[in-house]
Amino acid sequence: ARVVVAVTEKGFVPAQIQAKVGVPITLVVTRKVEKTCATEIMFEGREDKTDLPLNKTVEVTYTPTASGAIKFGCAMGMMVGGVLMVGP
Repeated sequence: ARVVVAVTEKGFVPAQIQAKVGVPITLVVTRKVEKTCATEIMFEGREDKTDLPLNKTVEVTYTPTASGAIKFGCAMGMMVGGVLMVGP
């Protein structure tokens, strides 16, 4: 599945994304604002980060391994972020 995501003054839009266990989901992210801590994206429970350069589209793929809510967002404690709602 592919979901188009923007980083705006409101943070990640949409902030809630549906996903399924074991099915890779690709977030197609474009950062549209200069002043945000979300200059990179990471997923809860993973160490790796992906840079989000201003006005460039970046694809980030994640495969959920369990159902529930998985946070994603900026590397600074995910102050700006969203949630993958993972179902079976």
